[in-house]
Amino acid sequence: MVRKLNPSAFNDWVFESLTDYTFRIEAYVGGAGSGKSYGATQKMLLKALKSKRNVLVIRKIQRTIKHSIWALMLSHLRASGFLAYCRINRSDYEIELPNGSVFLFKGLDDEEKIKSIEGITDIIIEEATELTEDEFTQLNLRLRAQCEYPQLYLMFNPVSKKNWVYGYFFEGYLPENAKVIHTTYRDNRFLSDDYVAELEALQYRNPAYYRIYTLGEFATLGTLVFPNYETRLITDAELEGLPFWIGLDFGYVNDPSAIVWGRINEPARRIYVTGDYVKRGMLNDEIAEIMTGLALHKDKSYADSAEPKSIAEIRRLGVNIEATVKGKDSVINGIQWLLQHELIVDERCSDVIGELENYTWKRDRRTGEYMNEPVDTYNHTIDAIRYGLNRYIKGTLKPLVVSKSDIGLAPDTTRRSYWR
Repeated sequence: MVRKLNPSAFNDWVFESLTDYTFRIEAYVGGAGSGKSYGATQKMLLKALKSKRNVLVIRKIQRTIKHSIWALMLSHLRASGFLAYCRINRSDYEIELPNGSVFLFKGLDDEEKIKSIEGITDIIIEEATELTEDEFTQLNLRLRAQCEYPQLYLMFNPVSKKNWVYGYFFEGYLPENAKVIHTTYRDNRFLSDDYVAELEALQYRNPAYYRIYTLGEFATLGTLVFPNYETRLITDAELEGLPFWIGLDFGYVNDPSAIVWGRINEPARRIYVTGDYVKRGMLNDEIAEIMTGLALHKDKSYADSAEPKSIAEIRRLGVNIEATVKGKDSVINGIQWLLQHELIVDERCSDVIGELENYTWKRDRRTGEYMNEPVDTYNHTIDAIRYGLNRYIKGTLKPLVVSKSDIGLAPDTTRRSYWR
């Protein structure tokens, strides 16, 4: 069934290890455009074409699969000429290869369906940093089929050192049955010159992003804006009767659009974040389609007032959306208000959690002191949260006084007054 391979269809580091199944766990880590997901899925597909396999493909949330690893696997089959010979179940996200190998694409938010799957020979985990260490351990234990070379592939960007993958694979003891494959954009010869230029320009525009997304390094970014928050599974019972909020932050090429929603218990000063959807390259009609599909179109949502045309277009497509009203110093004002609340984030909101782990205060390069101004990165979902809750933030017309001590930085003697 496997035809003679063309080395030019692979990056060198992929081709050299295509038939090496020595390690049970292979961790593919690297920056943006490093080809880690592309290479890992190429290897697994060829393995499944050689012998019959039952491959479980995992992401934290089921709805994120369609536009990520599902689309990637279909592109592999199309490029290899096998797509026409496969059985594609687009409703259940299943692919059966000509030799009977099966790829099952599942989200961990559908735990019962995963438990019912028997005879798993291999597991692929896309965006492994979205998972908890316990979820990874449970998946590893599910890989118990009596077969030759059972393997588990993880792919992820090196986000925060607080994430469990850093301690598991990079700090201290690396399990003997695990191998780390580290790549950067320099290892991917299929990138366009324009994209390479964008990655290299981050060195001057955003040093933290440069280290993570260009060099593929774990970066200690500084003092977190939100050092205290809770992540867990939020139940419907604790949300009953609480007001609903939805926020939207616009992006396109360099930054993603972010839709975030939740509930608020203002008397108890408690904010719940129950859902997020983050994606680059979305046009306004796709944003409207996504919000309608998620049943977010009827409740009032709030978006960045800097995009009035986009808001008008999305409203015409049936979404109940308004521009948020941003006053002077709205960012620091909103942060200070959020810090006065208990923040509870559903453990399935991986994009929100990823930003909370990396959203930091700016540091004065000359003095080394932290300033009461956040770094303008890792803030797309957080901006969406501010927009969605802005009517509460600006609801009390009284002076709001903000100092460094109010927002968790070193005390200072300079106090600034903000009005809301």
